[in-house]
Amino acid sequence: MIPKLHYISQGATASIHLENVQKACSSGVELIQLDLQHIPENKRLTLATEVLKITTHFQTRLIIRSFYKIAYDLKVDGVYLLPTDSNPSHVRKQLYSWQSIGAMAHHITDCEKLLHNDVDYIVLGPFKSTTDPATSPLDLTAYSVIMDSLKTETPLLAYGDIHTADVKAILETGISGLVVSQAINDNFNHIKTFNQLLGASSTDEMRHSFK
Repeated sequence: MIPKLHYISQGATASIHLENVQKACSSGVELIQLDLQHIPENKRLTLATEVLKITTHFQTRLIIRSFYKIAYDLKVDGVYLLPTDSNPSHVRKQLYSWQSIGAMAHHITDCEKLLHNDVDYIVLGPFKSTTDPATSPLDLTAYSVIMDSLKTETPLLAYGDIHTADVKAILETGISGLVVSQAINDNFNHIKTFNQLLGASSTDEMRHSFK
């Protein structure tokens, strides 16, 4: 069972990442998704190692975005893949059997492909407007249609400029949880509110594996 709230840690520098991860873990987040995209290649492993020390202390799960070799080397909880990353089935062979794989989807066809490619959960969106002109936002109706059509037990999480005021309506579509960055960066106290709205944040659940 995966946590219902995933926090994406982003930052232009390693120190910003570490500060955000520390705040998020202290505020009760159950899973950190570490985005290393803007970190120089020769510093990614070092930063991920430092982040792992923090998440281990708080018993918070750690997911590495895209860089599955780092996820394997550090034995973190799993990896999150973008559409431009390697195929999940290929990545699965590069990981430990207990490590999870999540992947991004924009359309129902994306979801269907991922469901046939051995993913543990799908992150579907964006929910609101995006800076990418090639990606149209999904509304509540789209989420409902996709959830009704897929009829899958694989968890689907929403992402894309989601705030606490959006949670109730999103969950009513059948979506399992949320992936959030900016709303938490703006105020780490929002983690408690998100957890309450999602019915998340259980100390016992944090000790369980994804499977």
